[in-house]
Amino acid sequence: MGDAPGTGLGVELVSIVNKLQDAFAVVGSNAAQIDLPQICVLGSQSSGKSSVLENIVGRDFLPRGSGIVTRRPLVLQLIHKPASASSTSATPKDADKSTNQDEWGEFLHLPGKKFFDFTEIRNEIVRDTEAKTGKNAGISPLPINLRIYSPNVLTLTLVDLPGLTKVPVGDQPRDIEKQIRDMLMTYISRPACIILAVTPANQDLANSEGLKMARQVDPEGLRTIGVLTKIDLMDAGTDVIDILAGRVVPLRLGYVPVVNRGQRDVDTNRPINIALEKEREFFSSHPSYSSKARFCGTPFLAQKLNNTLKAHIRNTLPSIKANISQQHQRVSAELQAIGGPIVPGHSANVLSTVITEFTTEFRTIIDGSNAGALSLNELSGGARISFVFHQLYSTAIKNIDPFDQIKDVEIRSILYSAAGTAPALFIGTAAFEVLVKNQITRIEEPSLKCCQLVYDELLRILSEILGKMPALKRYPALRERLNSVVLAFFKKSMEPTKKLVSDMVAMQSCYLNTTHPDFIGGHQATAIVTERINAAARPASPTPSKAATVNNGRDLDVEAKKDESGFFSSFFPGKSKAGSTSTPTATKAPVMEAPPPTLSSQAPLNSRDTMEIQVIKLLITSYFNIVKREMIDTIPKAITLTLIMHAIKNMHQELLQELYKPDAINELLKESEAVVNRRRELTAMVEALNKAEEIVASV
Repeated sequence: MGDAPGTGLGVELVSIVNKLQDAFAVVGSNAAQIDLPQICVLGSQSSGKSSVLENIVGRDFLPRGSGIVTRRPLVLQLIHKPASASSTSATPKDADKSTNQDEWGEFLHLPGKKFFDFTEIRNEIVRDTEAKTGKNAGISPLPINLRIYSPNVLTLTLVDLPGLTKVPVGDQPRDIEKQIRDMLMTYISRPACIILAVTPANQDLANSEGLKMARQVDPEGLRTIGVLTKIDLMDAGTDVIDILAGRVVPLRLGYVPVVNRGQRDVDTNRPINIALEKEREFFSSHPSYSSKARFCGTPFLAQKLNNTLKAHIRNTLPSIKANISQQHQRVSAELQAIGGPIVPGHSANVLSTVITEFTTEFRTIIDGSNAGALSLNELSGGARISFVFHQLYSTAIKNIDPFDQIKDVEIRSILYSAAGTAPALFIGTAAFEVLVKNQITRIEEPSLKCCQLVYDELLRILSEILGKMPALKRYPALRERLNSVVLAFFKKSMEPTKKLVSDMVAMQSCYLNTTHPDFIGGHQATAIVTERINAAARPASPTPSKAATVNNGRDLDVEAKKDESGFFSSFFPGKSKAGSTSTPTATKAPVMEAPPPTLSSQAPLNSRDTMEIQVIKLLITSYFNIVKREMIDTIPKAITLTLIMHAIKNMHQELLQELYKPDAINELLKESEAVVNRRRELTAMVEALNKAEEIVASV
């Protein structure tokens, strides 16, 4: 299956992925969101992961000890390199010496340095791990990239992940299990990841932590390879034939049994090549595995991983190319939006550009001319101001009832008071003016409230622009200063706006134009009220009696006048019949009492009062409606003139005047630390993606 070891297109494909991993190692593949094919080794702490990897490499190079040894992901790139002519005659014993010029390792964080002694590789892994995580048992998702060149390996890329644990030991964090599981999930959940689930064969497969976790992300077992370790430690008479046949936990890629070195072999530094020979003899001589010995052991596992990885790369390479291109466009666009560092001497131009962009955006939002930024679900910008004018303000003015705060008896008092010393024969103009002016002043409060609501909408627009302009995110000092200048400008513009609105209300109340063509007028109002009263009284008019018809002379008039109330009768309390005497008035001198300190009317309305009140209310309603229509029309115009249009026309000049000061420009254009760091990240990502495009372009 696939190409021969160390040659062909397969090796080239694996080499390409290795180069891509190196290109993204600086920024991290997560940052670039490129899912590269790789084999991730998954298992519990005691499953034998490290021994499997060392057997594949043929060298002791991984840290060993109790507890969590692998505390950072180790990206292990194995590169097959043909042996030199001088070493082709080396014996197996010579091949396992600690130094061999045909085998060496290189760390990505130490470019150019070759490690020929694999003990030094182990020490460097420990040193770099402790540099990032400390000497306690903490973990870190930051990977270590190690590349090993050897004639004894197949070209492979493996990721050794921290072993699964359940109980924190010593000074390990209390949530160490969750930390490890979260880290492992970020690797094995990627579709391009091949999972190498390592499980001891001498334990129940259903309890395998590695397989349990692998099935969470790969429930059908399409990209999981099972590795069964400690085959030689199983009880006599037992084997893993059912597991290998897929009758226990089936995996599409199958299982491979291996025999690792025991702890005694490790302690005595038993060479791995001797351990591999012992592994071969075990499977070839075992009654259960001898017929399938060529499908068992570390060499077959390495070949299977090599072929699987090459096939996986072939399948995913087109999507990798497309993903790299998409990410390159996205990252480049973001970097362009942030912009490069300011060239010395260009600060003034940058500030001028930002001010122009801000004022243009403000005008665009007010006018609603930026069709691309309009929302499909809600009003924004100038449309919200229009809603304030034509919905909120208009409704508030229309809902003012001129008679909701004054009673008819109070209107009667005003009518009487406005008549002066002589009772009026007709409804007085003074009473009409007093009542109308009182109602007109009520328009001032909602009109000033309208000013405040428009002001609030301008602040909303300001906040929207400050939040979306990249340049203002880049320069926080300029953002704060611009915000304060615009706020002060709006507040300053509010003073003449409020004064104009108040003056317009006062203008309506200082002069009543009773000649307005829409005003009903006194004669027409009297006629309308008279008609209404007659229409209401006509059905109830009684038929004159016979006595009244006969007695139609002076006596009838006198009797009627005797009971009739006077003009001010409603302002005096009624006389009690109990207080009257039978003494004739001719025998006692008349007494005239002084008026009470307060004269207020509490008596019911008589017919004349009703008539006059209805007429005055009709006149007030007619004129007040005229005023309301005019205010609904003119107040929005006044606010637009002195606040909105004033801001559109003069804001640019105001900002230039307040911000364009040579001694303060550099301070305003000082970038935030977040922007500087983000530009550095994006620049590194663009460089990595450029390199990645060059790499995949050769395929």
